[in-house]
Amino acid sequence: MKVAVLVGSASDLEIAEKVRTRLTDLGVGCEVHVASAHRNPDKVDRLTRDPGTDLFVAMAGLSAALPGAVAARTTKPVIGVPLHRGLGLDSLLSVVQMPPGVPVAAVGLDAAENAALLATEILALKYPELTAALDRYRAKWREEPAPRPPA
Repeated sequence: MKVAVLVGSASDLEIAEKVRTRLTDLGVGCEVHVASAHRNPDKVDRLTRDPGTDLFVAMAGLSAALPGAVAARTTKPVIGVPLHRGLGLDSLLSVVQMPPGVPVAAVGLDAAENAALLATEILALKYPELTAALDRYRAKWREEPAPRPPA
C-alpha cells in the first residue's frame, strides 16, 4: 500500500513531512513529491498514473489547484489539504468547492495529521491490518491530555 503526497512548492514540505511521519507510524508506505499543478503538470500526470499508489494527498495554498488537478487525473481517492497561505480562506474554498464529477475529500487548514488518519481509514477498507494500527493510535490518543487553545 502506498500514499503519494503531492505539494505544489518546496516551501510546503514541512507540512507534508507531518503526513509522511504519521503514515509511517501507522505502517503505511508514503512518498512525498513536489509537483505544482501549474509549473509541473506533466509530473502530476506521471505521478497519478503510478499503479502502485492507492491514494493521494494533495496539499496547496492560495488557489489550491493541486488537489483538483490530481482528482481530475485519477479515480483513486484524493484528500486535499488546504494550506494557510495568506488568509487561508482562498485555499480552503478551492479545495472544498470542486465541480461535480471531481470529488476531493477535504480536511482543515494545514491539517496534516487528519489527512494521514483519513488516508489510513480509507486504506483500511482494502488492507484490514491497518484497523489495528488505527485502534492503537486512538487508544493512545485518548490517554493524552487535550491540547490547549492558543492564547
